[in-house]
Amino acid sequence: MTTLGTPLTRHATKVMLLGSGELGKEVLIALQRLGVETTAVDRYNHAPGQQVAHHSRTITMSDPAMLRELIEHDKPDLVVPEIEAIATPMLEVLEATGVVRVIPTARAARLTMDREGIRRLAAETLGLPTSPYQFCDSLAELQVAIDGVEAQPGIGYPCIVKPVMSSSGKGQSKISGPADVQAAWDHAMAGGRVSHGRVIVEGFIDFDYEITLLTVRAKNAQGGIDTHFCEPIGHIQVNGDYVESWQPHPMSPAALDKARHIAKTVTDDLGIGVDGQSSGLGLFGVELFVKGDQVWFSEVSPRPHDTGLVTLTTQHQSEFELHARAILGLPVNATLRCPGASAVIYGGVDAKGIVFDGVDEALRVPNSDIRLFGKPESFVKRRMGVALAFDADVDVARTNAKLAASKVKPRVA
Repeated sequence: MTTLGTPLTRHATKVMLLGSGELGKEVLIALQRLGVETTAVDRYNHAPGQQVAHHSRTITMSDPAMLRELIEHDKPDLVVPEIEAIATPMLEVLEATGVVRVIPTARAARLTMDREGIRRLAAETLGLPTSPYQFCDSLAELQVAIDGVEAQPGIGYPCIVKPVMSSSGKGQSKISGPADVQAAWDHAMAGGRVSHGRVIVEGFIDFDYEITLLTVRAKNAQGGIDTHFCEPIGHIQVNGDYVESWQPHPMSPAALDKARHIAKTVTDDLGIGVDGQSSGLGLFGVELFVKGDQVWFSEVSPRPHDTGLVTLTTQHQSEFELHARAILGLPVNATLRCPGASAVIYGGVDAKGIVFDGVDEALRVPNSDIRLFGKPESFVKRRMGVALAFDADVDVARTNAKLAASKVKPRVA
């Protein structure tokens, strides 16, 4: 039996989010609806999640001493990493010594904070199908990895270069030929979360489409853990950054079975905690490439996924509600309510405290909704909101979501 306390009392159930952007904000709202006392942590003041949490904290989360001091001072029951740039070795220490429980596990947070850890786990430990890849520490190594050397063929062209530590596609490039290599290296160095000087170069898979398979590990009535799958989410990315998503995306039965097998295999492993048991709970965003009945693992995030914003309009329980319920040990319902779609609303300008015109026009689009994230500073290509739409026909939903997004006009006040 799960017992939840009352916020701001000595019996409170306390959850701390490390990273409080738009995805964290929705998780915090879902937790508060269940009577959880929440703390939103971010690197800057007035982050979206800090605007709705009971408590807000601003620290450098990649600083292990600062992170430890905060957790030991606030004494949360659960720590929920929502971004990659966190001092995860310190989380492992705190989890191992019983100071706090990390979602899904501190080990999962460490492995998934950089592409090297999760790719080696998936391909080399678990034997899951992935694109060919190499890791490189310099421009010269990148060139050799692509071209190959005697008796060792290279990745070849076209290929994809990404920083080992970044999010939302930042620093990612497609290389079509030798003339693109220098620019791709420079872009990766500028787009990484930290100054790491290391990239992954991946062979290009000629896939039909890519999906996000939201995968939930939640307790069952007997105290064990069941794996639940949401319907596949299709999405379009530009320079590695999500701009549109829809659910469900059609797949052959064989491809769906393979996708679920890959997702369960990797999330079962990431659920292994300090006790050696696969006890970690929560929602994972598993990204996969699909061509016909073939499926390749791409990446996984042990938290809600940006393409999963569509679930705010498509599912009985959104990805944020699923995450909140799962981490608290509560039952989940991952079923689809209605097909739908999402489309990103960009800032369009570089400014602080912008305003948004046309929200009324956007909401006049049939079956539409809008989420404005409340980010204090806008950039031309910063995601400042999302338009949502539902319809029995997913193509109609996609058209309406994009139309609604186009009606919102950010500007300098």
